[in-house]
Amino acid sequence: MKNAIKSFKVISVLEAISFLVLLGIAMPLKYIWDMPDMVKHVGMAHGLLFILYIVMAIYMSTLLKWSGKTLLIVIFCSVLPFGPFYADKKYLP
Repeated sequence: MKNAIKSFKVISVLEAISFLVLLGIAMPLKYIWDMPDMVKHVGMAHGLLFILYIVMAIYMSTLLKWSGKTLLIVIFCSVLPFGPFYADKKYLP
């Protein structure tokens, strides 16, 4: 169980960082300086991490016996720029 929690925490942090890099660096490069390559690469990494985050959140909900409301909050946190950091601190032991 500890390995699963640790894995989810790592995925959560990586997903949050990839989202912040996508919003704060890659998107401005694309739309301000007409350099779309970084969006392609960071966007792909973020997409994979996002899917992994959702799958792991569902797994963690069964492992930690979260209510449906808690699972929805944790999933909703994945679409907020700093949300996974909040979910990590609030809902993981």
